[in-house]
Amino acid sequence: MATLPDTPNLDPVFQIQRVYLKELSLEQPNSPAVFLDSEQPALDVQLSIATLPVVDGVFEVSVTATVQTSIKEKTVFLVEATQAGIFEVRNLTADQMGPIFGIACPQIIYPYLRSNVADIINRAGFPPVHLSEINFQAMYEQQQADAAAVPAAND
Repeated sequence: MATLPDTPNLDPVFQIQRVYLKELSLEQPNSPAVFLDSEQPALDVQLSIATLPVVDGVFEVSVTATVQTSIKEKTVFLVEATQAGIFEVRNLTADQMGPIFGIACPQIIYPYLRSNVADIINRAGFPPVHLSEINFQAMYEQQQADAAAVPAAND
């Protein structure tokens, strides 16, 4: 059946427009002394996801990793990297938007982020840190469960 010219297309749309490195910073406040320390550094990795509307039906989704290593209270290096993507998302219900932004988009972006973080750490003179694979579905479901528990705790 042909669509009439004036009938808007209401088919769901999910398309990647672009994936890009939005921000990358590296700090080595205690170099060169840390290169002489043979102790194994402690590693701390934090991850966050953000979504911003760009224009109607187009969104920027970003994943930020903060990677810090330290030896005895001294920072060896601190890397903060934000990998982002521009996605066209149209004609989805509100129930569908959360998983798209919290699971599908980060799964597309994260491999680029992992590669960029490992590369910058290696270029700084350290063995690369390979960020673990992330189950974004489990992470999203945990965030939803935590958000649902907050109002109940405030009652």
